[in-house]
Amino acid sequence: MAEIHDYRRTLVAGMLRGGTSEQRVEVTKRGELEIIDFFTSKALEGCAYQIRAGTVATGLAADNVLTTAAAQMCVDAALGVTVIPCAIRLALLDVATATTLSCYMKANGVLSTAGAVFLPLPLKQWGPPARSTARVATDGGVAVTAELATNTLRLWEFLALQTQSATVLAVGALATIVAQNYKPILHYVGKGPACVYVQVASTTAATLHFGVLDYVELLSEDI
Repeated sequence: MAEIHDYRRTLVAGMLRGGTSEQRVEVTKRGELEIIDFFTSKALEGCAYQIRAGTVATGLAADNVLTTAAAQMCVDAALGVTVIPCAIRLALLDVATATTLSCYMKANGVLSTAGAVFLPLPLKQWGPPARSTARVATDGGVAVTAELATNTLRLWEFLALQTQSATVLAVGALATIVAQNYKPILHYVGKGPACVYVQVASTTAATLHFGVLDYVELLSEDI
C-alpha cells in the first residue's frame, strides 16, 4: 500500500487577505511540489483586481490637452495597502488626421482627489472586495497630484502621430495598440499612500478609448 503524505503549510498573519490558517500544499500525483508564478498565486488568493474604462459600446473621450494633474483612471492605495500594476490594455478609436496620441501610466505617493468612483473588479470571480479604491472619468476627469520629476514615476507610455485618414491608423491596426501591454522588467510597488494612474490625451477631442488596468493588492505589512 502506498504511503499517504499530507503536506501543509502555515500561513503568516496577513496572507490570504488577513487570515491565518493552514492550507494544503499542491503536489502532483508523484509528490512533486507544484510551483506557480507570483501573479497567478495572488489571483487565486483573491488579491488581484481590474479597473475598466469605457463600456462594451461606448468609449471614453480622451483629454484634449495632456495635463499633468488629470487622468482617465487610477487606483489608490491608502496607508497599509500596497498595489502592484501588472497589465494595461488600451484601444483607441475615431482617431482624426494630424492627431497626436499620448498614453501614459504613472505613479506617485499622493492619493487622487476627484473623479467618479469605480469599484475594482476581482479577477477571482466572486472574490473579496478590494481594500484599494479606484476612479474612472472621461476627459481627464480624475484629479491626481501634478507631475514633477521629483515625485512621479513614469511606468509606461505610448505616443503616436496620426498622419493618415481617420479610417487608417498610421501606427498600425487597432490590435497593435491593444498589444502595447505593460510588461516591466521591474514592477512598481505602490506602498500606500500611493496612486497609479492612466492618462490618455490627444490633440483632437474626438478620440475615444477603452482601457483596462489589472493590478495585485497586498497588505503592506506582508512586504
